[in-house]
Amino acid sequence: MTATEPRRARRRWWPRSVRARTALAAASTAAVILLGIGWWVHHDVYRQSTQIAEEQAQKHLLALVDQLNEGVVPGRRSAVPYEVVATGRRTAVASGGGMEALDPGTPHVLPAPSALSAPPDADGEWSYTTRPLRIPAHRDDNPGNPFDPAGGTYPVLYADVWVGALSSEKAAALGITADATLRAYVVVLPDTAEEITRTTDLLLLRAGFVGLVLIAAATYFAVRIALRPVEAIRVLTASVTAHDPRERVTVPATGHEITALATTLNTTLQRLDDAAARQRRFVADAAHELRSPLTTLLASLEVALAYPERTDWPAAATTAARQTRRLQALAEDLLLLARLDTRTPAADAELVDLTALASRLTEQYPLTERPLTLTCDSAAPAHVHGNPDEYERLLRNLVDNAARHAAHRIQITVRNQDAWVVLTVHDDGPGVPAEDAERIFERFVRLDDARSRDHGGTGLGLAIARDLAHRHRGTLILTPRTLGACFQLRLPRAPAPAGT
Repeated sequence: MTATEPRRARRRWWPRSVRARTALAAASTAAVILLGIGWWVHHDVYRQSTQIAEEQAQKHLLALVDQLNEGVVPGRRSAVPYEVVATGRRTAVASGGGMEALDPGTPHVLPAPSALSAPPDADGEWSYTTRPLRIPAHRDDNPGNPFDPAGGTYPVLYADVWVGALSSEKAAALGITADATLRAYVVVLPDTAEEITRTTDLLLLRAGFVGLVLIAAATYFAVRIALRPVEAIRVLTASVTAHDPRERVTVPATGHEITALATTLNTTLQRLDDAAARQRRFVADAAHELRSPLTTLLASLEVALAYPERTDWPAAATTAARQTRRLQALAEDLLLLARLDTRTPAADAELVDLTALASRLTEQYPLTERPLTLTCDSAAPAHVHGNPDEYERLLRNLVDNAARHAAHRIQITVRNQDAWVVLTVHDDGPGVPAEDAERIFERFVRLDDARSRDHGGTGLGLAIARDLAHRHRGTLILTPRTLGACFQLRLPRAPAPAGT
């Protein structure tokens, strides 16, 4: 048998329904609890029954002692087995309750006492002793015999009576000498306690079985009623399709867990609906952005081919190359966004110095279109974990955005702030309205619609920059400034390498 076969066997007999599983679990738990209670009741009933039997035996022993003190021989009829023995006498003085059935006419069953020279209750208080004694084996031909034919040990109560305190007439009536010592034995039989305990066990077993059935049935139907809203949620959720994602679950007004489930499900459906809408909008925007350079490229090539003798071929080639570069940049941005959207695990993190990266980018960044001053202000190394190429892409996107809007100056600042590295890119351009501070990070968003697309970028740079920041467990926001726009990047700070 393979390791999976027992697991498959368990699956076959284990119920699949939540109602049945809950009912089975409730019944199993109740069975364990009832078993513990039954065990406690069993032992307590047996203990109390035995205690009652001992109290009855104690009362009977007291009655025997009183009769012996009066010189009266106890009768054979008794509810409990007893035997009265004396020193110097082979047979019992008296016996009853089944003791007389143990081979009558033979020596007494229980041992004779030692001779007493003084009353055993000299202090004036009646007392008795309890000890286990063995009843020997006997013939089982007497129907009233309560003892085991093979013999056994039973708890026995006994008390001694000093005959010296009795008159000679009373001693003679008892059939003993004046110097003898009497001992009265009363045997405590466990049969009554065992019978009571056995009857109680049967009652508990029947009541427990009925209780388990009722608990399982009540749990089954209670869970069935409780799961009705869940079934309604399932049916309604099954009707949600990609063509009609606006369907929502009815939230019960009860305020229990089903309400939380319905609310969470509606929130999830809303997020999926929003994600689908963003995806559709992104596809539409991407198609629109791709169509613009393709249209320009196709138009310039068709005109050149229609009038080859009047075409300025170097200018046409320049236009085609510019639009092709624009298509290439747009395709690369779209591929990067697709990779970021899939949440592909990042490669092995490296230790990157953002200060050195910003300084190198400042030195290498081309500023040929118009006169701009690009400076990097940093006082110390700022180390972070991540991919150096992605950090360079993030910073270059911020600088590209600043270069398109700056009037004269762009400033990059890098500083260590507690457990964070804070990098800011500040330009002295027209700035961004406060109401658009978050909108500019959306894909294909351009606030200046009149700006030339050839110089305005694809509208994906800031969106890619924020996604890269989130990918490295950081944040990217636009901070308020009276002049220009200032983008702030916060990244978790990494410990400096050893030896620096």
